[in-house]
Amino acid sequence: MATEKCFAKGSAAPGPVSKGNIRLYSMRFCPYAERTILVLKAKGIKYETINIHLREKPDWFFQMNPLGLVPTLETSDGEVIYESPITCEYLDDMYPDNKLLPSSPFGRAQQKMMLERFSKVAPLFYKITFARRNGEDISELETELKEKLDKLNKELNIKKTKFFGGDSITMIDYMMWPWFERMEVFELQHCLENTPELKKWMECMLEDPAVKATMISKDFQKAFHLSYLDGKPDYDYGL
Repeated sequence: MATEKCFAKGSAAPGPVSKGNIRLYSMRFCPYAERTILVLKAKGIKYETINIHLREKPDWFFQMNPLGLVPTLETSDGEVIYESPITCEYLDDMYPDNKLLPSSPFGRAQQKMMLERFSKVAPLFYKITFARRNGEDISELETELKEKLDKLNKELNIKKTKFFGGDSITMIDYMMWPWFERMEVFELQHCLENTPELKKWMECMLEDPAVKATMISKDFQKAFHLSYLDGKPDYDYGL
């Protein structure tokens, strides 16, 4: 992981990306950016990182990505790619060693459909956390999350495989992992009580070298999460 403090409003723009390298604009605690980092690590791609202050973004970053979001990739040719699934697919296409997406059109379509389903799961983590913080009733939201996790568990049970794309890690596993890594941080471990296959998948993911290389300590994650809930996210926590 990068250890550099984030670039904020008023920061000078970094220089051009060196030849043969690729630059990732990130934020150390962002699960969406972690998707891209996992793919970079899994494929052994040489890269450099610029962390962005997401509450006080530099003007030059908007010139690069009009949405002002991470992850964003920049190549030495000045090409810019953003949105986490798009950056990950780009990396898999540009660096063909250790392919993470299936070779068949149907296999790729299956993973994209599953990612679309998971896109309805991830927001619940935040909805529950903020509702709990505000003293609201979270029972319905937790029930909804448990139902969606149960569907993922059943999918693994039907497949009879270690991972969602087979017996080795594929792109879809990396796309979902950052939220499961944060289960304890979000205080949602109890939502996994009746998902034995999903728990096994998590155990397998924890053994993956890219996952090990990408994880930030839980203490750091929890401290950042609390600062985020307080409305004053400390993007440089621990540096």
